[in-house]
Amino acid sequence: MNIKRFLAKSSREAMNMVRNELGEDATIISNRLVAGGNEILAMHSEEMNHLINSAKVTPNAKAEHQFEVGIVHTQASPINFSRKKVDTQKLQELATIFNIKPSLRKTIQADVPPSRPLTQKNEPSKTPEIAAVVDEIRQMRDLFSSQLTEISWGTTQHRNPVKKELLRTMMSAGFSAGLAKRITDKCPSDYSQGEALPWAKKLISRNIQVISDEAEILDSGGIFALLGPTGVGKTTTVAKMAARYVMKHGPENLALITTDAYRIGGHEQLRIYGKILGVMVHAVKDEADLKLALREFKGKHTVLIDTVGLSQKDAMVSEQLTMLFNADSRIKKLLCLNAGNAIETLNDVTKAYLGRGFDGCIITKIDEAVTLGGVLNVVMQHKLKVHYLTNGQRVPEDIELMNKEDILFQAFNTNRGRIDLSSLSDDDLPYIVANSEREYRVSHA
Repeated sequence: MNIKRFLAKSSREAMNMVRNELGEDATIISNRLVAGGNEILAMHSEEMNHLINSAKVTPNAKAEHQFEVGIVHTQASPINFSRKKVDTQKLQELATIFNIKPSLRKTIQADVPPSRPLTQKNEPSKTPEIAAVVDEIRQMRDLFSSQLTEISWGTTQHRNPVKKELLRTMMSAGFSAGLAKRITDKCPSDYSQGEALPWAKKLISRNIQVISDEAEILDSGGIFALLGPTGVGKTTTVAKMAARYVMKHGPENLALITTDAYRIGGHEQLRIYGKILGVMVHAVKDEADLKLALREFKGKHTVLIDTVGLSQKDAMVSEQLTMLFNADSRIKKLLCLNAGNAIETLNDVTKAYLGRGFDGCIITKIDEAVTLGGVLNVVMQHKLKVHYLTNGQRVPEDIELMNKEDILFQAFNTNRGRIDLSSLSDDDLPYIVANSEREYRVSHA
């Protein structure tokens, strides 16, 4: 059977040659660029059907049964033939495709090489010029994508004002424009304003992980280390957790450790709490001290570690995480997130402290936050399990497990302070959405 090879300067010319030679129902086997132009391998559809039917053999005979297929070159030069043995399995793979709809529009790469060796394409060397071109193409792609997003969202908000209002509501609650857009896009188009917001709350709620029972901490026990930047409320939170444990199990099987040897009197606050609770407090300076302290407290049911507060930009963050990991791999690390911080700051903090993974987080200073959407956004984005919320300075009253329904009510409560979007017109929203999409692509590249 003859597979014909068509060479032309362009793909269009080669396709015209196929039509003229084999007709509109020709079967295209491959279509690719070669040195000097475009190459198409094709054959009559009747011959392909005959070839496929001839290839139907029993499984045990596949290895022995083969066909010879000739390749005919359609050029001005004399016709040359090249013989290539085609395995039956390959033919049956072709049959699966071509039996659906043999058409001129279908192209497939086959393991049938041309009669003459083709020039291999050399990979371009990574030169500064090529890198600059690639970077420019990437920028153009992002620009086109942003413009398409602007056009798409501009059309959507005029066609569906409910989605526009839902986007505004979520952004004013502190959620990022990127998350707000993705949730808004999924909102059913036939929902009313009264249905859209409860639907969005349920979707957000399903994506927030929380511990359902305080027994996971107080009864199960273990070693817990609280980490986070300076001023996030780690020491006070450790004291609250310690007080709740003492109220339930007594002080005998609880120990407190502080690694804060940098601030003057940094460990004194925890010592005062420990004295009030009747709990032993041990101050450590380095990894060796921490190992000794944990060895000393190995009989304790629960150990709480108050770490030194470090900026997320401090190189010592990595050292602190390494110290905890090397001291005891069983230490459960909980990241403290200040609900009052901007979403960009919370993201930066989380990325810096996630070096060796976390077992969860504690959201602090709920009472000081103007909006709650930002911290909930970060919790969902980084898939952090929320262990506690803190909402004041009182020990141990101002700490509780997260109730997702209550926290979302607070987040969307119109009486709570919210970001003012009244200065933004409807024409501004597409630009905000497009910019957030671009930032999302860059952060996830």
